[in-house]
Amino acid sequence: MSEHEKTDQETYYNSKPKIGGNGPSKLRKQFNKGMTYFLIIAAALACYFALLRFRYIFNVLWKIYDVLKPVLYGAVIAYLLNPIVKRVDERLVPALNKRMKNPKRAEGISRFVGIFLSLVILGAVVSALCNLLLPQLYFSIRDMIFILPSQLNHMINSMNNIKLDDSTTGSLVKTIVEQGTDTLENWLRNDLLGRMNEWMSNLTVGVINFLGEIVNFLIGVIVSVYILYSKETFTRQTKKTVYAVFSPKQANLILHLTRKSDEIFGGFIIGKVIDSAIIGVLCFIGLSILNMPYTLLVSVVVGVTNIIPFFGPYVGAIPSAILIMLDSPIKGLYFLIFILLLQQFDGNILGPKILGNSTGLSAFWVIVAILLGGGLFGFPGMVMGVPTFAVLYYIAQMLIHSKLEYKLLPKNTSAYDPYSYVDNEGRYVHGKEDNKDSENKDSK
Repeated sequence: MSEHEKTDQETYYNSKPKIGGNGPSKLRKQFNKGMTYFLIIAAALACYFALLRFRYIFNVLWKIYDVLKPVLYGAVIAYLLNPIVKRVDERLVPALNKRMKNPKRAEGISRFVGIFLSLVILGAVVSALCNLLLPQLYFSIRDMIFILPSQLNHMINSMNNIKLDDSTTGSLVKTIVEQGTDTLENWLRNDLLGRMNEWMSNLTVGVINFLGEIVNFLIGVIVSVYILYSKETFTRQTKKTVYAVFSPKQANLILHLTRKSDEIFGGFIIGKVIDSAIIGVLCFIGLSILNMPYTLLVSVVVGVTNIIPFFGPYVGAIPSAILIMLDSPIKGLYFLIFILLLQQFDGNILGPKILGNSTGLSAFWVIVAILLGGGLFGFPGMVMGVPTFAVLYYIAQMLIHSKLEYKLLPKNTSAYDPYSYVDNEGRYVHGKEDNKDSENKDSK
């Protein structure tokens, strides 16, 4: 065999072959139809056996989640730091391109600067929170542990020393007070002391789990660096896969929903974190001016729970008010008034300025999303339930609007007032305009 023939053969086998193109044969069509039936039956049997082994499958999935938790942390950290990296790229890449001939090198330098700056900001925030919060929280919790029993005893003695008249109402109130103090004393002597060992063991397990989460967070920071460096590659690979697996129409819909979800989640989470941080700082300043006890502890509780929409202010304010009332009832009342004013400021001025209408949900659907998410997934569900429900709401709205467009009906909700209707031929009729026209004809 000549060298030229060997070269042609190697070129033929090394080149990428073209798959398909002539269309399926009749035998192939029948085979595909039978394969479709087989896959449907196999999928039904697989679902049946999966339900039988649901607990085992759930444990396996939970184990996989526990192993991949650092990767998930890294993805979340990268998602939160991405706006900083993007902003640096927007400013720095054009400036470097004017001074460098190699665009890729300019992009690499800009990406390195953006990631380094974002990590510095993240480290500064975490370090500041640890330096400011941990010592103050330690002293607040220590003082609360030492002072709380004496405060409870003082409250019990005050309740026992209440003097009431001998009327029926006075006797009833006195009986209620005596039963309440007896119940509280029994709880302090029996239940509280009996559960101290259980709480201490749970505290030990909680500390170990917390240290494990810190390790996962540190690994997640390293993972986030790789994600931020290669985010364009991951985006293009995902986009390529979507177009390869789905039809162009379905792929475009999936990509559109992905961008919309990113817009909803990004606007809500980042805006809510900024809003809650500002509320926590304002709460600390206000409580310091009012000379409240447990200032930093209460401010942290109020700031963290403020992340929860709608119910967050009440979730943080109620236990904080009870804690302050144990020290001074009048200060507890002042605290409630202050929190009410602070939340009015947040709900009417600060929140709309930062968040705007990032979710597009009304107050009713926000409540439904929080109750559903909190009932299923606890605190994370209460926080993430609103943007998740907003995405589902947007998908449902898209489906409804597409059906209305197909039927040539208006998409605006205000068009469906009590006087409007759709006739039997499927035409939309605005009732108010018809009534006006008929009234004008009758007057003529």
